[in-house]
Amino acid sequence: MSTINWTTGDTQQSARWHSENYTPLPRRTALADDRMKADDAYRRACEGTALLWQGDFHNARQLLRAMGRRIDRGTPKSGTSLSDTFHLHRRSSSHRARVLGKLVVLLDGDHALALPRAPDVRQACLEAYGPPAGPTVVSLRELLGVIGAHQWRSTGVEVPALGARIHPHYGVFAPVRGEYVDLVARTPLPPVARRSPVTSTAFDLGTGTGVLAAVLARRGIGRVVATDISPRALACARANAHRLALTDRIEVSGPTLFPEGRADLVVCNPPWLPARPANPIEQGVYDPDSTMLHGFLAGLSAHLRPGGEGWLILSDLAEHLGLRTRRQLLDAIQAAHLRVVDRIDIRPRHPRSKDATDPLHAARSAETTSLWRLTASAEG
Repeated sequence: MSTINWTTGDTQQSARWHSENYTPLPRRTALADDRMKADDAYRRACEGTALLWQGDFHNARQLLRAMGRRIDRGTPKSGTSLSDTFHLHRRSSSHRARVLGKLVVLLDGDHALALPRAPDVRQACLEAYGPPAGPTVVSLRELLGVIGAHQWRSTGVEVPALGARIHPHYGVFAPVRGEYVDLVARTPLPPVARRSPVTSTAFDLGTGTGVLAAVLARRGIGRVVATDISPRALACARANAHRLALTDRIEVSGPTLFPEGRADLVVCNPPWLPARPANPIEQGVYDPDSTMLHGFLAGLSAHLRPGGEGWLILSDLAEHLGLRTRRQLLDAIQAAHLRVVDRIDIRPRHPRSKDATDPLHAARSAETTSLWRLTASAEG
């Protein structure tokens, strides 16, 4: 565990350094308070100095926003192609995270934030970080995300297909986009599952909050095995299954992609963009080298019962951004000895698809999310 050091008056002090996006220990640490100007804070953060905030909490949030505006002034909005614009956007996001992450705060030994007008963050930090292990320094930007995640976890996200709320945990992708949930809720079950749903088994790979596992259980599937490689996701899925009184039908297993055995239905909603995530929450969006997608395709045939289907839920946003072609996807399906039975499409409803100011608007407005019904091919 890294230790961050700073000087208060003539006293040398230290604390644990924690960063969810794996930001390395800052080279230098200086104290900062309400007297610090945004230009000075931005310059020092760009130079690699961590600014340990000692002033008013709300002033720190204002300073963070002011630093963000200075980053925006020097950021090109678009490239010569959608692919260039996407990579420019990713570099800009990385730079923003690196600079804004230099404004840091000290959590006391019980996760308390001892700043004027600071909220009580102890429960939020307990949920995100686990039991306290002594004074810890984190970036203010990360802490604001922890606070926001606590609010989401408390209130939940309404899922119309369930007629209930799903409560995401910190670091677990929230089901704020309903298209993929609706696809799983509306697509006819495989004939083998329709004949006797109560005795059928489904796998939900990369379950996250467990929302798709819950949808399948509510549709009558007798046994749903939900897997994930993230301990946070596994805990989240178990908690949601308990809230929805579905623990008799949903079994949460991991960390793994495929569980043992075979199923009548195997559902997978992998991250849609083949790029490297910058933090844990982005693992729900970015899949380096399409690793999870290829893992699902490669293992599907061996985990399907006779007559079973695999449902791949995938957006074509990567195709519009030039990150993957439709031909590459179809070749990967064929190479895994799978056959496409059908494809059900749905158009996006989320606000970003209608935001003309988004640099990636052309790709987002053309996006289609598809549920690919796959079965093992004869040669497989």
